[in-house]
Amino acid sequence: MEKEYIVKLLETKQVTHDVKQFRVEKPKGYVFNPGQATDVSINKPEWKEKKNPFTFTGLNDDPFLQFTIKRYPDHHGVTDQLHQLNTGDELILHDVWGAIEYFGPGVFLAGGAGITPFLAIFRQLHRQHQAKGNTLFFSNKTVADIIEHQELIDILGVRATFILSNDDTPAAGMYLHTRIDKNFLQSQITDFQQPFYICGPDQMVKDLGDTLKSLGADPESVVFEK
Repeated sequence: MEKEYIVKLLETKQVTHDVKQFRVEKPKGYVFNPGQATDVSINKPEWKEKKNPFTFTGLNDDPFLQFTIKRYPDHHGVTDQLHQLNTGDELILHDVWGAIEYFGPGVFLAGGAGITPFLAIFRQLHRQHQAKGNTLFFSNKTVADIIEHQELIDILGVRATFILSNDDTPAAGMYLHTRIDKNFLQSQITDFQQPFYICGPDQMVKDLGDTLKSLGADPESVVFEK
């Protein structure tokens, strides 16, 4: 039977206009690999059975667990409720799961909140001075939607490329305005034998997985949540 861990909310921080960082108590002996996730519910009678998966965005060495969660207010669901919680409120965590794991330097393809498993991976690599050789292509609708924008630049430098799909403001002028598709990948990447890591909307993950294979990527080297 899956274990449940009741933990208190320690701190929240606004990351973007609709994304918050949550730090919660870390149960004794609770470990994960960067890129993995757990199911989370809110410890209130009407929400206890409503579990949503969220990726850890902190590190195992941290004395707390951290999540970075986008709010979807129109859904009136768990993310909307999470963003209304206060310090001291309780969450219920479950066992660790997830197939996104780092296997060596490669290309990371992220869409929106799909950056979250990569945050833990990049932070761990940065702490170990091993982030060199990794490339990120990160697609969002607008500049304001980019999660941990400056930190990604600090870690990856010019190898962090930000792509916008729906922003015609002056601030968006310095970014690429395109889609991550076959033509884009062929224009940006010369080596399709390196590892590829994909996370984002389901259709994006499927399309990019198929595209990479058609470009010669080894299916065993294309990492995504199965």
